[in-house]
Amino acid sequence: MNLLRLFTGLSALVIATPALAHHPMGGETPGTFMDGLLSGVGHPIIGLDHLAFIVAVGIAAALTPQRFVLPLAFIVATVAGTLIHLAAVSLPFPEAVIALSVAAIGFVILSGRDVGPVVLGALFAVAGLFHGFAYGEAVFGAETTPVLAYLAGFAVTQYLIAIAAGYVVVEMIGKGLKGAQNMPARLSGAMVAGAGCLIVGEQAIAAMFG
Repeated sequence: MNLLRLFTGLSALVIATPALAHHPMGGETPGTFMDGLLSGVGHPIIGLDHLAFIVAVGIAAALTPQRFVLPLAFIVATVAGTLIHLAAVSLPFPEAVIALSVAAIGFVILSGRDVGPVVLGALFAVAGLFHGFAYGEAVFGAETTPVLAYLAGFAVTQYLIAIAAGYVVVEMIGKGLKGAQNMPARLSGAMVAGAGCLIVGEQAIAAMFG
């Protein structure tokens, strides 16, 4: 039953609508502290690419002894990526890199291999810069107060999602099994990888026929 609930939840991720990913306030720039905070809380949740990656970060981190520390590499990098965007500095092909990062971390978890915390932390950090760069679009041109609220909102939200996802999949459903033995985690990785491949495919079709 727990495994069925897991697959149902992950399936909802795959079929979620990605069109809202960068418009947590309906496309309007936050103008107040509360607007910024609500936008920051909503942004990691309503975007398929961001949510899938955050869930995968939590699962991958939970398979290591640094389960509470590793997600911070991604979160700090997303804050840095947002600040890069706000500084009007461009990153190359951000949407493509984000989609590929979702597929990549999904395949890492699916493989069941121990890639080590240093490699995971580096993957999280690099991906985080691009995810954060995408986050920056929602507050580009906003005043300092809503921007700070936005950063705090999405940072805390991401961390809570990552820790909760790792706990549920690895500890509750996987019952503490590690690496290749944790089939719920590996199947979750397969779902995340599928979501990433779906997004990559949608982007490729849009580039060809858009």
